Amino acid sequence: MELKNKTIGAIVAANFATADIFRKYGIDFCCHGNVDFEEACAKAQVSTENISKELESANGSTSTGADFSHWPYDLLIDYVLKIHHRGIRREGPDILKLLDTVVDKHGAAHPELTEVRELFQHSLEDLELHLSKEENVLFPYLYHLFEAAENGLYIEPIHCGSVSHPIEAMMSDHSNEGERYKKINQLTNNYRVPEDACNGYKLLLSKIKLFEINLNEHIHLENNIIFPAAILLEKELQNG
Repeated sequence: MELKNKTIGAIVAANFATADIFRKYGIDFCCHGNVDFEEACAKAQVSTENISKELESANGSTSTGADFSHWPYDLLIDYVLKIHHRGIRREGPDILKLLDTVVDKHGAAHPELTEVRELFQHSLEDLELHLSKEENVLFPYLYHLFEAAENGLYIEPIHCGSVSHPIEAMMSDHSNEGERYKKINQLTNNYRVPEDACNGYKLLLSKIKLFEINLNEHIHLENNIIFPAAILLEKELQNG
């Protein structure tokens, strides 16, 4: 597998099994998926040779995960809506309640938990606005765009002139969330369980970690697959 001139996002888009390897080395494949492989390795201070071997192994293995790179674009949007949007709204409030309980019990010994709670609450508030914009503005247009491209139909331009404008806004939201969860990682020492943690504390860390992993998949699917396809198809339809 030639990696030299590929971006991190393109590598993960081709095989989502590689996401775990990049995550292990602290390489952001979703919000910064447009960074070249060698540049990303240099920033993370990891050996390109070592990580290349691990990526080759992942590509050579039989993955049970979904091959998103071959999904129809409208099916990917369905997946984002039904798995990720619903998941955020279902899991987020429960995690916030658990955070309240753990902060009350362990906040004195672990004051960083108060900041984690604040960050997570702001994340849920901002994500709700983000999801609503996707559901009410961007995704309905993308469904029409992908249908028009598939069937050779004409489609009126989106109200703001180009689909790239709302996409830029969504990607900016994604970057903000990426920075927020990077801070949560720092505060929790990468979700490391303290020695004095009760079962509720352990459960909390595992739930936030899974929430972040799912959010990363959500952002990856949009930033690295759905959004680039939409921009390209819009240009082809306009020029065709």
